[in-house]
Amino acid sequence: MRFVSRRSALAAACLALAVTLVVASCDSSSVGTRVTVTIPPGASLRTAADSLHRAGLVAWPRLFRLYAKTTSDDRAIKAGTYTLKRGESWTMLIHALRDGEGLDRRVTIPEGWSLLNIVPALATALGAPEDSVDSAVRDTALLRELDLPTPTLEGYLFPDTYIFSYGTSPRAAVREMVNRFLHVWDPAWDERLQQLAMSRNDIITLASIIEREARLPEERPVISAVYHNRLRLQMPLQADPTVEYALGAHHERLYYRDLAVESPYNTYRHPGLPPGPIASPGKASIEAALFPAAVPYLYFVASPDGHHEFRTTFKAHTEAVQEARRERREHPSRN
Repeated sequence: MRFVSRRSALAAACLALAVTLVVASCDSSSVGTRVTVTIPPGASLRTAADSLHRAGLVAWPRLFRLYAKTTSDDRAIKAGTYTLKRGESWTMLIHALRDGEGLDRRVTIPEGWSLLNIVPALATALGAPEDSVDSAVRDTALLRELDLPTPTLEGYLFPDTYIFSYGTSPRAAVREMVNRFLHVWDPAWDERLQQLAMSRNDIITLASIIEREARLPEERPVISAVYHNRLRLQMPLQADPTVEYALGAHHERLYYRDLAVESPYNTYRHPGLPPGPIASPGKASIEAALFPAAVPYLYFVASPDGHHEFRTTFKAHTEAVQEARRERREHPSRN
């Protein structure tokens, strides 16, 4: 038995040496072109090797599998989309699949997220410290480029799904998200800004409030009209999402004591728009801010099912609030 074991060990060693020699001779002449390859979830080593072969990264997938088995790395494969270079050794390719090196980082930023949500999500996706991402969203060069009066890029990291290549820095990722915003912004809207006598920062600020208030897409232009009407009449906006932003955390319900928080973002205490956006609005909310509905409403209240009741007078609004409270008491499951 000892003799057989020694022969098996020797054979394995010879195989490993032979494969290593093949690997060294095959990879040295390749060019360092970057290619993208996807390893599906639950993929076997055979599937991964075939994917690498189709991408031009491995000439002999069967030998690659044998080599991976000799290094005991044949079962530890991370699924995902990789950006890899042709000409890398098989050892480097196996380590990449095992450790996730070169793995593209995907992150989805929903409409209405603030930096409070975006910073940790982006840090996790990039594998970077949150402090680095927080520093990136305060990039003074980008703030000057966008002509922002605020200390951060709040509202200008456009909500979308992003795929960042391995090694993307927080600053590069943030710039890409800002560039997405600049791409979405229609230059024709600049003329509309002049008609409204508002800056782009004003519109993005208003759009961010609309984004946080609206539950039904068709209500966005109507909610926008309420705020435009209030601004024109110099009435305080009294927008609950701005109070939440001032408090620095999400609240299922605001109390009267919350409305007294001292902050320039508290639109119950300070007239006009807050200094900047409170979240990242999507394109539909930006368009609603630019083109409000032609309605005279000055008030709205959310019903338990998510739609809003709009009113023109405070008396009618008070009645609508009472009705909404009654519905919540009678149908608590809808809240």
